[in-house]
Amino acid sequence: MNLKDVLEKASFLIPALLLIFTFVIYPTIATILLSFNINLIPGVNLVEGSTSLENYVKVLTSEEFINPTGLRTSSFPMGAIVHNVIWILIHLPATTILGLLLAVFLQNIKGSSIIRSMIFLGMVIPMVVGALMIAFSFNKDMGIVPSIFKCLGILSLYKTWTSYPDTALLSLIIGSIWLWTGFSVTLYSAGLASIPKELIEAAKIDGAPFRVILFKIIIPLLRPVTVTVVAMTILWVLKIFDIVYVATRGGPGGASMVMALLMWDYFARMNAYTLSATIATLLTIIVLPVVILWIRYATRGE
Repeated sequence: MNLKDVLEKASFLIPALLLIFTFVIYPTIATILLSFNINLIPGVNLVEGSTSLENYVKVLTSEEFINPTGLRTSSFPMGAIVHNVIWILIHLPATTILGLLLAVFLQNIKGSSIIRSMIFLGMVIPMVVGALMIAFSFNKDMGIVPSIFKCLGILSLYKTWTSYPDTALLSLIIGSIWLWTGFSVTLYSAGLASIPKELIEAAKIDGAPFRVILFKIIIPLLRPVTVTVVAMTILWVLKIFDIVYVATRGGPGGASMVMALLMWDYFARMNAYTLSATIATLLTIIVLPVVILWIRYATRGE
């Protein structure tokens, strides 16, 4: 292959490379440098500051990011990063287990495609609409959740959940489980369709109960799907913004603040561009290992 052929083939990559550089590489580098008060972005005026790790110290020691008092007393707010961790710890097992069980349950039911479509509705509707539905569902005057607790006689939970520090984050997490479960159901349904029916039929002939079939055949064969569900869920929760912004704006008193919203607050409300860039960089550092492990697992057999 001569140089002319190489240059001709390389020319087809130039538009794509330019787009990647313009919208991915350059903004990423500029954001990282901005967190050190080194500005490559035209039109952004920075306040005089250190080029050391001062911004990282400010963010990591701020009560908005980690609140020692909240952690010590187990009360909200606990800090944006802690709220993200709590969200993952509740949301991840709930959507993974629910998605698997619903997919298995719907596998051999007539009209299951209609039910799957209804379950997947949470992923189809815009997140802003989903956030409004969450806010309405947990509203004392018109929401179904407080009304249920009122009927059960649990009056302490008959309130507008998003307006109280002890329930604001939980209401968003419960709502996000509804919005995201359809995604895991769809992936698990596709995975179940790829499992040879002969394996399950042979196990049934041998007298294996459903529990054995589930844990010895279905779950092991669905491990690649589970890895995808887990990775995508963690990434989605870490960068979650729209639900919180629309439903609570991070309130009350920061009780439902998450990292992405805190980053926006620094940028849009406080004009603290360097601190916003610092949170964006920290978020990238947290997300990167998840992406790397996911890619390594996905390409392991290649």
